[in-house]
Amino acid sequence: MHPAFAVTVDIVVFRVVDGALEVLLVQRGRAPYAGRWALPGGFKDTDETLDAAARRELAEETQVRSVAGLAQFKSYGDPGRDPRMDVVTVAYLAGAPPRTVPKSGDDAAAAAFFPVRDVLTGTLGLAFDHRQIVTDAVEQLRCTIEISNLATRFVRSPFTLAQLRRVYEAIWGVRLDVAKFRRKLLSAQRWLEPTGRVRARDAGGRNPAQLYRCGRRWREDGPIGLKAIRHVSTMD
Repeated sequence: MHPAFAVTVDIVVFRVVDGALEVLLVQRGRAPYAGRWALPGGFKDTDETLDAAARRELAEETQVRSVAGLAQFKSYGDPGRDPRMDVVTVAYLAGAPPRTVPKSGDDAAAAAFFPVRDVLTGTLGLAFDHRQIVTDAVEQLRCTIEISNLATRFVRSPFTLAQLRRVYEAIWGVRLDVAKFRRKLLSAQRWLEPTGRVRARDAGGRNPAQLYRCGRRWREDGPIGLKAIRHVSTMD
């Protein structure tokens, strides 16, 4: 007979705010690691699918119910990763618009977005092996936006080209050539569709900018790849 083990789900939800990539975390309200920050997640119930468990845990602990591209990207089952028992977790990746506001619930003492950089550098220590999960999720996100329209889900539609460019820059950690980015996105392949509207001049005095929405072509592929812009300088 095989030894028993538990199955959990952990959800990595990213957003981009002011040009910075952020990740959604909860403060654990109970042992183990009480008071430490961690990814939202928990144990899978016997009568639910993994996807249902991910949606339920995210909603219960953060009150966030609307995310884009929620999908499994990796599993973790190293011995000792959870001090309670042998636990295998299935990690999920998702994107959220910049105005997403979490609110703690269930056994989470608090819920908030934090800069991904603080997690990757260890400035903000996480419970369990969640730093590694976030690290892997960032790499998966960088690949996913090359072959999908997930990047457009980090901005509120309709959006400007500048807003969309800042999403790519935040996720890839590079500075993109503005003119080349514009030409690629507005090519004959119709990655974007103009709305015929412009963003009003803001308080900073910036000129009105055209507003776009995701085009029909942008469903099974992506208009720009990281390899194509390697010559662009890395962000500090």
